[in-house]
Amino acid sequence: MTLAEIATIAGKGGLFKVVAPTKSGVILESLDESKTKLVATSNHRLSLLNEISIYTTTKEGTVALNDVLKKMHADFGNDLGVDGSADASELKSFMKAILPEYDEDRVYVSDIKKLVKWYELILKNAPEILTAAAAE
Repeated sequence: MTLAEIATIAGKGGLFKVVAPTKSGVILESLDESKTKLVATSNHRLSLLNEISIYTTTKEGTVALNDVLKKMHADFGNDLGVDGSADASELKSFMKAILPEYDEDRVYVSDIKKLVKWYELILKNAPEILTAAAAE
């Protein structure tokens, strides 16, 4: 599995594996234990993880989520030391450790929480993404 096969839907928690296209959308399966299936149509705001970037203060302006996940896995492995319910200052210092040049004005604490939760889901349900990323 790759990040191009994993999606997030605005307004719905968690991550979804892209199963198959349909005439009006795409069939998704949740990455958690429930394996809930749903059809995402054009009414849903669907984003593939390989298209997501994090704002930075560098000349480029963003860093791909794949690169951030790679760095998280290289630096912390299976234990990030924080979770999605950590307080704001702890999450910001964690983000600073991973990506010192992240844009603090445009990357919100809720985004960092999402990043941590996504990492945990990927580590648990699709660890080959992180190991393949580390091998690159």
